[in-house]
Amino acid sequence: MSDVNIAWEKVKLARHPKRPTASVIIKELFPDFIELHGDRTFGDDQAITAGLGTFNSIPMTIIAEEKGKNTDEKIKHNFGMPHPEGYRKAMRLMKQAEKFKRPVLCIIDTPGAYPGIGAEERGQAQAIAYNLKNMMGLKTPIIVLVLSEGGSGGALAIGIGDHIFMFENSIYAILSPEGFASIIYKDSTKADYAASIMKLTAEDLKTFNIVDTIIKEGEGLHINPDFGINAFKIELAKTLKKLIPLPYTKLLNNRYNKYRKMGVFIEKGATYESKST
Repeated sequence: MSDVNIAWEKVKLARHPKRPTASVIIKELFPDFIELHGDRTFGDDQAITAGLGTFNSIPMTIIAEEKGKNTDEKIKHNFGMPHPEGYRKAMRLMKQAEKFKRPVLCIIDTPGAYPGIGAEERGQAQAIAYNLKNMMGLKTPIIVLVLSEGGSGGALAIGIGDHIFMFENSIYAILSPEGFASIIYKDSTKADYAASIMKLTAEDLKTFNIVDTIIKEGEGLHINPDFGINAFKIELAKTLKKLIPLPYTKLLNNRYNKYRKMGVFIEKGATYESKST
């Protein structure tokens, strides 16, 4: 199969209508999950589900982008596209997690932040930037899981983490392949080719050290979600065991260095890596 077909197949699998949403992952990992609501400023954004739960007797804060499973749910959750109040709700609960020393799990599944006029008027860009800044300095472990789609700033706003997992058939990119093709080629029908050069698959991003661990799906989450979810459970337990004992100074230093080392690119056959100064 060509690179074009491989990348585009991944895009289609990430968007498969039978692929489980974040609510399924939360139910399996946190049966005692309690949802919390609101940003204490404007309202409650249903595109982000946030709350508390225990995993292997460890209290955790869970922040998840939820798309919904049927038409009514998709409308209720705005197709997983958060407004600024959703990101502010997420940060409110992350600050609470820091106060009570709870690890944070962020589940990414969005085509992007909502681009509507109301969202822009209420400070969409500022809310995303605020989260990026504050997540870098959050004094508690942050674990990120890219479940299906990781689109642009909508994903990055809850995507800063000490360990980043990505399901085998998920995607993570600056925007959708259709948007990329429309901008670069002035033709959205070239989305399949755009996907092949965007480096949006889990394998691509692992190569560039953007993600740390790829979670295998077996037949695929749309066919047998239990296989992938159980694999993630095992990896999550291992990661928590490593991160929780770390002093926050060590945790933040590791997080800073992790992001400083990102950004490998190739030019004229030579590979260059960003270096800390």
